[in-house]
Amino acid sequence: MRIITGTAKGLKLKTPRGHDVRPTTDRVKESLFAILADRLNGAVVADLFAGTGSLGLEALSRGAATAVFVDASPSSLALVRDNAARARLADRAEILRKDAIAAVGHFARSGRTFDLIFCDPPYNKGLAAAIIQKIDAGNILRPGGVAIVEHSRHEPLPAGLVNLTISRTERYGETILTFLEHTT
Repeated sequence: MRIITGTAKGLKLKTPRGHDVRPTTDRVKESLFAILADRLNGAVVADLFAGTGSLGLEALSRGAATAVFVDASPSSLALVRDNAARARLADRAEILRKDAIAAVGHFARSGRTFDLIFCDPPYNKGLAAAIIQKIDAGNILRPGGVAIVEHSRHEPLPAGLVNLTISRTERYGETILTFLEHTT
């Protein structure tokens, strides 16, 4: 796993041993960032279920202003911290040890909003639907912003959202990227 382009282009990211983290493949990441290319410059980003920090670090490398990396795992956050330092992006990275769903509630209560929200929860545990509902209810996505949820094709997503609309879906084998935009 590596940073594909930008200021940290080519940097190989440290990854965990074992199977606790399922990193986004380079193929999916390349497609995702090709779609988001015009939205990255100066963006304020949240990387929920951060894992290694791959998505948020890619956004920073490509011109995002800041990124907050959220994960409940201390070992994952240690990887994010190390990868951010190695990419020379630590000064624009905030690391928050918190359950992603609880973090969205925290952001909502404090009035914190984002231009881009990456959500890459563990597959087939109901977390994709739960995080979408929490982002929708918390209204933490700025007008014109987009939340991207990576999930299994077997996971149903919620209907009846108030502040978010599904604007695009992309399928890569078992993996689906669902793009949700702030309803204006």
